[in-house]
Amino acid sequence: MKKTFLSVVAISLLATTVSAQTVSFEEYNPPSSLVVPENPVQRAKYPFIDVHSHQWRMGERNLNELAAQMDSLNMGLMVNLSGGSGKAIADAVTNIEANQPKRFVVFANLNFNNFDGEWGTRAAEQLERDVAQGAKGLKIFKSLGFSVKDSDGNRVAVDDPRLDPVWAKCGELGIPVLIHTADPKQFWEPFDANNERWLELKTHPRRKREADDPAPWETLIQEQHNVFKKHPNTIFIAAHMGWFANDLAKLGQLLDEMPNMMVEIGAVIAELGRQPRMANAFFQKYQDRVLFGKDAYNPEEYHTYFRVLETKDEYFPYYKKYHAFWRMYGLGLPDEILKKVYYKNALRIIPGLDASQFPN
Repeated sequence: MKKTFLSVVAISLLATTVSAQTVSFEEYNPPSSLVVPENPVQRAKYPFIDVHSHQWRMGERNLNELAAQMDSLNMGLMVNLSGGSGKAIADAVTNIEANQPKRFVVFANLNFNNFDGEWGTRAAEQLERDVAQGAKGLKIFKSLGFSVKDSDGNRVAVDDPRLDPVWAKCGELGIPVLIHTADPKQFWEPFDANNERWLELKTHPRRKREADDPAPWETLIQEQHNVFKKHPNTIFIAAHMGWFANDLAKLGQLLDEMPNMMVEIGAVIAELGRQPRMANAFFQKYQDRVLFGKDAYNPEEYHTYFRVLETKDEYFPYYKKYHAFWRMYGLGLPDEILKKVYYKNALRIIPGLDASQFPN
């Protein structure tokens, strides 16, 4: 009986060992044994402007409740990029002015229905009405270049000349365009062990794209840059650092080539946090060209942004392993650069913001 008991114990130990040896990549996420100073940040050092947020149907939102959440983060002002057009803009602005006039602004969006030769003129006229109603900028979703089609069923390229009246109108009105084009380049690359986004593509397979779906990554990005160069009097904010946060030397080259191009850091903080020396040099050189943005509004996720920007902490995790399986390091940006990223740059390029709640 003793022999049988020992056999059962041995088999159990063997099964446990085999199970440990076959742990999947998705499961493998051990806590670090590194002992270093930790300075988690739950509230930004300075009040900040989030230029990349999405709040649907803002005309119906309880803005006082939302502002209270923002207070806990020290978010001074939220830019809602999902403002819509027409009545949606009017309703949102009415709600803002009645409840939280200093804390929110909205950007307008375009309606691509009936995209024909006269569409640009109609869209520019509607945008002018939206700005007259209170919109402070224009947001272009990644559907432009991906899924938007004209009246003949053809893909509308980001640099389609029929859009020119809209870009020109933005320059005339003095409003910025925050534009999201394409997605991370790895989504177009082979889905294999050499793809740094392998886990993301495994867990979100619909994000995988082929070269002709709908066009190569390089084509989409070039279309965006063509627009920036063709309309130098319009300020463009490239969402997600234009998908060049992993190649800051290239991004710096693009900023040098296109003085009207700004970038925001939404959803790419993990790229900055894994290259603290390179990123610090980038922020030093391009401190007037970078805006704070987050994208998805999840209050607890802002803490990682603050920690990367403000502290010199070492080897801390990102909050979504499938986005970034690596650890990050704080940049420890100096106060003057922090102020520019957090609010000064946004105050400079977005018209009509109330600067009274922000330090000099």
